[in-house]
Amino acid sequence: MSDTRGQQTSAGPPAGDPDGPDGDEPRGGILMGRPFGVPVYVTPSWFVIAALITWIFGDRLSEVLPELGFTRYLVALSFAVAFYASVLVHELAHTVVALRYRLGVRRIRLQFFGGVSEIEKEAQSPGREFWLAFVGPLLSLVLGGVFYLAVRAVDTGTVPGVLLAGLMVSNLVVAAFNLLPGLPLDGGRMLRAVVWGITGRPMTGTVAAAWAGRILAMAVLIGLPLFSAAQAGPDRSTVDTLIDGVLAAVLAVIIWVGATNSVRNARLKEALPLLEVRDFTRRAVHVTADTPLGEAMRRAREAEAGAILVVDGAGAPVGLVKEHAVSAVPEHRRPWMSVGSLARDLEPGLRIPLDLTGEQLLAALRRTPATEYLVVRPDGSPYGVLTLADLERRLTAALAGR
Repeated sequence: MSDTRGQQTSAGPPAGDPDGPDGDEPRGGILMGRPFGVPVYVTPSWFVIAALITWIFGDRLSEVLPELGFTRYLVALSFAVAFYASVLVHELAHTVVALRYRLGVRRIRLQFFGGVSEIEKEAQSPGREFWLAFVGPLLSLVLGGVFYLAVRAVDTGTVPGVLLAGLMVSNLVVAAFNLLPGLPLDGGRMLRAVVWGITGRPMTGTVAAAWAGRILAMAVLIGLPLFSAAQAGPDRSTVDTLIDGVLAAVLAVIIWVGATNSVRNARLKEALPLLEVRDFTRRAVHVTADTPLGEAMRRAREAEAGAILVVDGAGAPVGLVKEHAVSAVPEHRRPWMSVGSLARDLEPGLRIPLDLTGEQLLAALRRTPATEYLVVRPDGSPYGVLTLADLERRLTAALAGR
């Protein structure tokens, strides 16, 4: 139940298939709608947790409403769907505030442990960061209150009563859990905002909240199974103990990794303004599409070039030879393979202006995912070729402080 700030900007290279048509589409996700213009996806992992909720809640229903029989699992499934509808409201609260602050929201994903709002930019002040984080748990608390009032209006021994009670408790748990002070939870974002406001340094707030998140992850890993065992008593089954242990481990890993990635993303964000296209653009040799690959590579070695640009008869660039495709061709076949068969057509989005830096550069790469881009001067003439591999190495070096 968390939101990621500046995730795609800070993470660097675009995700997904580099040669695919749309790098914004998550693999395997199902588009459910576009509230406020923001796409909402359900990932395959949601179906896993929905099945688990149906199983566990269905077994509990057999104790409260034994007359339901196997129908209890349909009731449990409806609870799982309603619960994630509440999670979506939680994420939409983040989305509305982010749009109000003009931070941009790339998408919302409903997944295994809740939802993620992918907010494209960082809040400009600690106050905005705090409110952006707090509004999600606040809406969950409001939902918990609404369901509490609804429970009082029905018989708790009926299906509606049990469902409403379950939704009341689950929303209060979501709110309480997200208010825990550790990244990547909303409470961690709030802690980051407080430390940022005190020190005046966003990075200091991120580091403090990330370490709090790591401590929280260890507490969940150890404390959650012990708490569940203490509540259940000596009659607790081995299966229940195993389930609690696995869930605690998965949740702890998610929190730990999220906290670590928050620091990584913050460090990359600090390095982004220093990225200049000209610093890691490769020199390219210009060849026609019918040039044998072996000959093109010979010319590249003589010119000390690291890329091959395909041009037409008039010398205008028309394609980029993909480095991974060249590597896949055995050396003995290179004299007989034309470079045109290994090139990607030069679409408009594959032309990168030479003066792009930092977040502007990464935004341009996200719009048209690829492994190579043609870097052009202000007059449109070719300057060289930018490869995704070189950008990844530069970002990794920045992360390591080199």
